[in-house]
Amino acid sequence: MSEQRAAEFVEADGIATVRLNRPALTREVKEELLAALRGAAASTTARAVLLLGSAKAFCVGQDLAEHARILEEEPGQALTTVREHYNPIVLALEGIQVPVVVGIGGACVGAGLGFALAGDVRIAARRAKFGTAFTGIGLASDSGLAYRLVSSLGQARAMELMLLGTVVGADRALELGLVTEVVEDDAWEGRAREVAALLASGPTSAFVAAKREVRSAADGARDLPELLEEEADLQNQLGMTADHAGAVEAFLAKRAPTFGGG
Repeated sequence: MSEQRAAEFVEADGIATVRLNRPALTREVKEELLAALRGAAASTTARAVLLLGSAKAFCVGQDLAEHARILEEEPGQALTTVREHYNPIVLALEGIQVPVVVGIGGACVGAGLGFALAGDVRIAARRAKFGTAFTGIGLASDSGLAYRLVSSLGQARAMELMLLGTVVGADRALELGLVTEVVEDDAWEGRAREVAALLASGPTSAFVAAKREVRSAADGARDLPELLEEEADLQNQLGMTADHAGAVEAFLAKRAPTFGGG
């Protein structure tokens, strides 16, 4: 029997599933996760992406045993992993145009929290815990975490989590907006798959455009007239799709629409 990969990518029924099989990020795990995410992003048939960890942990960030060894043996190389691995992983997640559902079964801290927040919908088990962890080991954050926290929570809450190292449970994470939904501990993966399947059966082109609109609004780089122009352009494009025409026809006929993704 072949050894289980540290991270893997499979696709079925319009869903590209990327799974982290080890919670701590060694070099091997980071390289395999990056390859899996790039595979998902490159798929021309996936209509949703599902990012999963294990029931024990989604991701606990850098493997500190490996990090300590590199600090001792090659101190100049210890933090090159940020540019070599973490930044490309986040950009690979950002480059996925279809909806990304993240299933969180346990601990989600450090870079793991940054990865989770790069998704679009987050389903968490009630046992899950969330924290930044970086300042506790004398580092600032990476993996786009500060950017995501400010976008999701605002500056004050981001400062609390970053400076005080506050660890929050799933229910508190839901209140703060870190996760979309909290379910019982034995239901997190099933619910995440259910949501991914729902999105994979929906109007894919509209979802891609909606993600683009939300990101444009969230980054604050454009003013309202520019955002309105982007909306008009996207609506013009979507108005010519088969999914739009079929949905209008279904509405008038008082039946549920069926979306082909185009």
